[in-house]
Amino acid sequence: MLRGWPHSCARFFADTEAFLMKNAKVKLCLQASPMDGSLLLEDCNPDSDFQHWSWQGDSLTNHGTQSCLSVVEADRVQTSLCGSTGYMSWDCSNSLLSPMGSSQAYLVANKKGVALNNVRGLKAQWQDVADRSVCEEKAEQDRYFTAALASTHMYDPTAGNVTLALGIDQVELEELLWFFRREDPSTWNYSILALSFVAMILGLLLLSINVVRNRKRKIHMYREAEQTVQQAELEAKQALMPVQEYDLAEPLKQEPVPQDQRSGEVMVQWKDGTVTSLYAERSEDAT
Repeated sequence: MLRGWPHSCARFFADTEAFLMKNAKVKLCLQASPMDGSLLLEDCNPDSDFQHWSWQGDSLTNHGTQSCLSVVEADRVQTSLCGSTGYMSWDCSNSLLSPMGSSQAYLVANKKGVALNNVRGLKAQWQDVADRSVCEEKAEQDRYFTAALASTHMYDPTAGNVTLALGIDQVELEELLWFFRREDPSTWNYSILALSFVAMILGLLLLSINVVRNRKRKIHMYREAEQTVQQAELEAKQALMPVQEYDLAEPLKQEPVPQDQRSGEVMVQWKDGTVTSLYAERSEDAT
């Protein structure tokens, strides 16, 4: 047979199975929290899906959170994902709810909400808004579910089709299974993590390339500036060289003193090119 069909088709039984769980002592209804799965006792509100419960086999399912009533610690009760760890099956007898395998503990109302306790008084009795026992709701659900299974054909691999209760064929059932399926986001999370790592590596690579290029550009600009300074110094030195050569060669270009010129004589060069001593004639006149 097809497994998991009661959970997949829970929506179709909501109108006939849904009921409010009211405590016989405090007259408040059991409400599931959509945030952390905790259980509260609030004023009964038939319009709140978080107060609507239904029997799915031996499990109690909240219609607002689509989670099951579970035992997470020794005495703490909350809602958790159906099929996870914790007590999911409950035994119902005389309006008392107890986890299967632990008949000495019952679901009891207290100031903080609900918990497991061995008390059997009114605080441990649960009813619907019509003051009927939740065990009667379970009995009706069992009868209805048994009738539905009786009208359901067994799966035949050679038939190629499955006809279920309420006129649901196999194609519609597969759509329901897809709609109520809880996907595992691990693949998507790992993909995003890998893409983030690749983006980080690419960013670091581009950053290193940019740093190397900026360093090379600065070194090239520094070398060009250095070459420009050296060229300017070289040109300045070349411009000063003729002046220095002229100054060094100037004393060598002085005309030599004639060998026949005596010290103290003053030579005069006339316009016709004749060179005579200024005082030679006077010395001759003196003799």
